[in-house]
Amino acid sequence: MRGPLPHPVTPAPGGGAATPVSETFQEVQRGGKKRGSYNCGRCGLPKKGHSCHIPKNATTTTPTATPSTDSAASSVAIPSPLSTVRPPPPPPHRQHFSNLRRALSFDDDIDARDSQDEGEDEEEHQEDEEELLELEPEPDLAGSGKLPMSCLWEVLRRLPPPALLSAARVCKGWRDTSKRLWRAAEELRLRVPAKAQIGFVGSVLHKCPGLVRLSLRMESDVDATMLACIAFSCPNLETMEIFTSDTSINRITGDELGRFVADKRCLTSIKMEGCSNLGGLVLCSTSLSTIWLSDLQCLAKIVFSCPNLTEISLNFSRQENDSTDLTTMVSSLGRTCPRLENIHIASLRLSHTVVLALTDANLRGLRMLSLVLGSEITDASVAAIASSYSNLELLDLSGSGISDSGIGMICNVFPETLSRLLLALCPNITSSGIQFAAAQLPLLELMDCGMSICDPNSKGSSSLERNEGDLQKTLNNTMHIIYQKLIIKHSRLKKLSLWGCSGLDALHLNCPELNDLNLNCCKNLHPERLLLQCPNLESVHATGCQDMLVDTIQSQMCSDYTAVDSLVPCKRLPDGSKRVQAPHFSPKPSGDEKIWKRASKRHCTVFLNS
Repeated sequence: MRGPLPHPVTPAPGGGAATPVSETFQEVQRGGKKRGSYNCGRCGLPKKGHSCHIPKNATTTTPTATPSTDSAASSVAIPSPLSTVRPPPPPPHRQHFSNLRRALSFDDDIDARDSQDEGEDEEEHQEDEEELLELEPEPDLAGSGKLPMSCLWEVLRRLPPPALLSAARVCKGWRDTSKRLWRAAEELRLRVPAKAQIGFVGSVLHKCPGLVRLSLRMESDVDATMLACIAFSCPNLETMEIFTSDTSINRITGDELGRFVADKRCLTSIKMEGCSNLGGLVLCSTSLSTIWLSDLQCLAKIVFSCPNLTEISLNFSRQENDSTDLTTMVSSLGRTCPRLENIHIASLRLSHTVVLALTDANLRGLRMLSLVLGSEITDASVAAIASSYSNLELLDLSGSGISDSGIGMICNVFPETLSRLLLALCPNITSSGIQFAAAQLPLLELMDCGMSICDPNSKGSSSLERNEGDLQKTLNNTMHIIYQKLIIKHSRLKKLSLWGCSGLDALHLNCPELNDLNLNCCKNLHPERLLLQCPNLESVHATGCQDMLVDTIQSQMCSDYTAVDSLVPCKRLPDGSKRVQAPHFSPKPSGDEKIWKRASKRHCTVFLNS
């Protein structure tokens, strides 16, 4: 039987005295080292890069190292009584090392027991590495208890661009994933700070070669350099939006914007704010379908040659000296943009002549027409619109001079198509015209009559007039509608706006589908003359209203009398009392408990701040 081998003394570095193995064994007994060693089991030297010269079956006594300039193999062996027998292998104990990178073993002759100990050490060391790697949030396709690639992708793709740039600094795995996200991005919404340079936007756009939709909110000035950067970095761009802040200036000219649109063959939608420096504009594109431009002013020439254009929105600045020729522009739309469906123009220069030019354009597919702030648009303009475009779904004549007669024409022509009617800032219409529109338009879902029924003594009405003569005319026309009541009963109306209608003192709404009501600045509306029978009402805007009116709105929204009144019939007796009649059906159907629970709980929010 093979017995334990004597352990030689490990020579000390520098030729000094060696420490016998018996002392190491005593340390083991004191609870020091309790796991396999990285030293050779026969000579005691480190296994790293070591080839042992002692045979496996050697039973010599432990040699004592003597100072010599030769190698350890030529040292003289001297018996030592303190370490004649190799101690049994200590029980394995896990140790933690500061350096987790293990050296490869080049030992060709390894004892079986040493091999087993080394295998255990390798497994324990691998566990140490896995524990440390679990703390590093690196993506792992194979799992192994780490964050899967699919989860990391879903997390990172929800981050805003600054956070995604910061996440790329965490580790290599996150950096690679963020690069793939940038390359796969199709839509980017970016806010450009005031002190940012053009290189900032260029570096971000360079990461997204497949970008399709781009939205920039500029807090710094924007010029043709930005357009050149976008054109170079986004070859497949389809949608571009540039929004400006109060501190930024859009210096892009009409020629620069026209060249950009002509070069981008894939561009289908462009929306831009702050277009006050265009001077003139000529857009020619076969791919453009949507154009939104705001803050326009004094355009010497404006031409749109876009055969596939379906939506155009032009907002002009409210300046009296605007010299833009809207009549010429509108008359050419029928020839250059025959597929137009939605038209929105906001300008103080809108007039009956512009409306006639629009009707002569003969846009057969027109579905939405919005002519805002045209105080010279009259009932004759409404008659021209009704005769040329009988399939309108949205009509916005806010700020016009139409009266109840114009509303009657609208109701006679569009009863089967019109679903949205906006007549805000129209001082010549009355509550009777609004009631008539609600009764004659069964498909109506949105109605805006803000600042239409106004108190002439309020400050809001005087701001709409241009001179004292117009103000006196408005006073004479609106005196008879002061403090009128408005009763609307509609089965499909969802949004109703009566903001600024200070001439209303009574309001009765019976609209089961109504979910949004705007009563801002209805300061003369009496609480006892307010009745809201709207079970699906979700939000009521009551900024500037009386406190008692706000309390009445909240009490009516929290009560369930409307639901109970619709289920249990009742009638009022001659003495003024109300008698509840016995219903012809069970007051609580067995299979319809959810309806009763919904009727008893009204979720409505009253907004007191705009």
